[in-house]
Amino acid sequence: MKIQKRNLYLTIFLGIQILLMRWVVHYPAAVESYYSNGIYPYISSLFRILLGWIPFSVGDLLIFYFIFYALRFIYRLFKTRFKNFVNKVLGVVAFCSVIYFCFYLFWGLNYYREPLSKNLGYEQTKYSTEELIRLSEYLIDQLNTTQVEITGSDTLKVENPYSQRKMYKLARKGYDSLATKLPQFEYKFGTAKSSLMSLVQSYNGTSGYLNPLTGEAQVNSRIPKTSFPTTTCHEMAHQIGFAAENEANFVGFLAALHNKDIYFKYAAYRMATRYAIFELYKRDPEQYKAIYERMNKGIIKDFRVSAEFWRSFENPFEPLLKKGYNAYLKSNNQAKGVDSYNYVVDLFINYYSKEISAEASDR
Repeated sequence: MKIQKRNLYLTIFLGIQILLMRWVVHYPAAVESYYSNGIYPYISSLFRILLGWIPFSVGDLLIFYFIFYALRFIYRLFKTRFKNFVNKVLGVVAFCSVIYFCFYLFWGLNYYREPLSKNLGYEQTKYSTEELIRLSEYLIDQLNTTQVEITGSDTLKVENPYSQRKMYKLARKGYDSLATKLPQFEYKFGTAKSSLMSLVQSYNGTSGYLNPLTGEAQVNSRIPKTSFPTTTCHEMAHQIGFAAENEANFVGFLAALHNKDIYFKYAAYRMATRYAIFELYKRDPEQYKAIYERMNKGIIKDFRVSAEFWRSFENPFEPLLKKGYNAYLKSNNQAKGVDSYNYVVDLFINYYSKEISAEASDR
């Protein structure tokens, strides 16, 4: 049996790449300078120029092809009774080596950049429960005000009137507005797209994802529309190089908040409030209950609709998929795994510290 040299070399190269990534983790400043603020913006922009105009997800089609290829490979493996097995396995590993290389070159190195808090000049200190309570109260006040501004009543649930395509375009405007204050969040070319795998995403409990091989931001088209603006902005944050989930949450929040559209502002306060009170619940359930009761009834109705949506897709496989995603995040410099999403509260507290302090002194 003759082993194909190309596959052997690519297999060896995979091992070298894995070792290199373990080395790269120690040099976030270099990644920030030469990759995230160096070549990546050009790579990202090129993908959006080439694929952004296409109305459907090219990345989803690529995933369908990979699934078909994998099933076809398994079928042929059994059909040939594992003939030429070593060469076939080397071929698969070689293919994985190429995908691994493209993943980190096209996007994945952003996992190893410097923290966003450093970029923004925030001090990362462990916040107290009192700070969390003040943040939660402040956000609920803003959310209540925005909800009443939209509906005219504190008991009515917000109904987002926009189409998905309209919201993708509006999300761009939020980034344009944000970039006038913080140029590092500039978003050029293209928009997010609805995923062709939205039903699958609903069952695995995800609202969206970025395809690192095509640079496309995919949004689950089935999710409740009140959370659609921030989900879109979150995935667009991934596109411009913020890989960490808590950072993408924060950048997405800022983009929605700086949007002139009231439904985007509502979505921003809604998301921030949800994360803040969830953290408060883990620390002090009694305080959580008291603060939760401050929310307008219309907002509570909105949260319940979202909870019912996700509950309707619960299935035995979802926990297994989340464990897999948790392992993926941990392997990519996010030690907290899926809990990384919740660490956005640190950034909220830094962002709102001056407003909350000024409000407290006026009381």
